[in-house]
Amino acid sequence: MPIIIQPAEESHVLPITELVNLFAAENLMLPRTEESVRQTLADWLVAVDPDAGPNDPPILACGALVPLTETLVELRSLAVHPSQQGKGLGGHMVNHLVQMARERGYHQICALTLREQFFVRLGFEPVDRWSISPKVWQACIYCPKFHRCDEVAVIMNLVENPQTATHPLARPAGWNTLLRWSEWQPLKLAYRQKQAEI
Repeated sequence: MPIIIQPAEESHVLPITELVNLFAAENLMLPRTEESVRQTLADWLVAVDPDAGPNDPPILACGALVPLTETLVELRSLAVHPSQQGKGLGGHMVNHLVQMARERGYHQICALTLREQFFVRLGFEPVDRWSISPKVWQACIYCPKFHRCDEVAVIMNLVENPQTATHPLARPAGWNTLLRWSEWQPLKLAYRQKQAEI
């Protein structure tokens, strides 16, 4: 079956939402609304089968880029249709999203994942979750698993000379325009306090 990975189109908004929310219902990722997908449609890729029939899924996989700073982007909402699990499509989606991040001039791409080794095999490295820009946590506070998060943060340098990339432990460019340190610290402390209570 010839599968094509392409930029998402307006007709993909509902299928993307349904696929992401299928996994969100299992607490594997955050849910998305049609409106939020529509507003960020240029940041989404989808995998489609051009020979698909009327009874086949309209998309086979999806994923998006979410800018965190001028140099750091997050890979988010990576979902593969159950019929395509274990066939390597997820890896192809990640590679295409990484390439899209490079073309857009980002120095690093990160993700929060339950499948650390999947991303490590694709060239990502595990890092301390709190070393990533605090903007990544603005969506996480809506997750039912926030106080008992079991996701791992991974990151990949996208530039040839790693010294030109913003190290994940350093404050990236644009830090103060995203979420002030004083606003981020209570979030981190609340998370750690809740962890201690569990």
